[in-house]
Amino acid sequence: MNSKGSNHVRSILAHLVLILLSFMCLFFFYILFVNATHSHADLQKGFWALPGKDLLKNLSGVANDGTFPMFQGIINSLIVSGSCAAICTYFSALTAYGLYAYDFKIRKVAFTFIMAILVMPTQVTAMGFLRLITKMGMYDSLLPLIIPSIASPAVFYFMYSYMQSSLPLSLVEAARIDGSGEFKTFNRIVLPIMKPAIAVQAIFTFVGSWNNYFVPALVIQSKNKMTVPILIATLRGADYMSFDMGKIYTMILVAIVPIILVYLLLSKYIIAGVTLGGVKG
Repeated sequence: MNSKGSNHVRSILAHLVLILLSFMCLFFFYILFVNATHSHADLQKGFWALPGKDLLKNLSGVANDGTFPMFQGIINSLIVSGSCAAICTYFSALTAYGLYAYDFKIRKVAFTFIMAILVMPTQVTAMGFLRLITKMGMYDSLLPLIIPSIASPAVFYFMYSYMQSSLPLSLVEAARIDGSGEFKTFNRIVLPIMKPAIAVQAIFTFVGSWNNYFVPALVIQSKNKMTVPILIATLRGADYMSFDMGKIYTMILVAIVPIILVYLLLSKYIIAGVTLGGVKG
């Protein structure tokens, strides 16, 4: 009885903690939604706990603002973030596979070099990167926001660690004996095993690219090529007389919808990966 009672108390405490953490996470999204449903005049009066009636008005105001291409900005962010997530996860997994499945002389040197790049902050190379893309004729385009995602040391290390725990080399050797080419082995055997890891890193890469402000602010000048973070900053930095908090909150609310959709689409692979790891353990 004591053991059952103790387990019951632990279960109650665990549920209470989870409820509290869930409330703390979702509370800010709720406040964002509430603020997006109120007008600028209402928001200036103070805190609102209940939704208002101005959501459609705010959304219409943002969508119909000729100086603020909201939908074009969302399309630009979707193109950049989606491309970055696809390119980053594929080539990082391919690089990790090369270092994991092949034994060559400079293997350790290559791994150390990639890890050294990991600790180098983006701001250090920003000016050199800007000068390079200007000389290459890619200034004020979306390509400089997409192409560098091919080389991502953090994603590579995650993929490499996942391969060490989930990809037996005997499986690769068996595919080679059967006459499978290296790219065919990688695409048809390794990638399906790597789905949970790819899903996790695709979410992180998508969100990181979607929220990235520093590099797009350096590269993009034309309004029709701006991404969502730059457009939000443009609204925030508007003249005081035309400043509208309701429109800003509405834009932020619209901006997080794609992130939520991407997580919902890929979450099943994350759960499958956790379940697979639990079964193996």
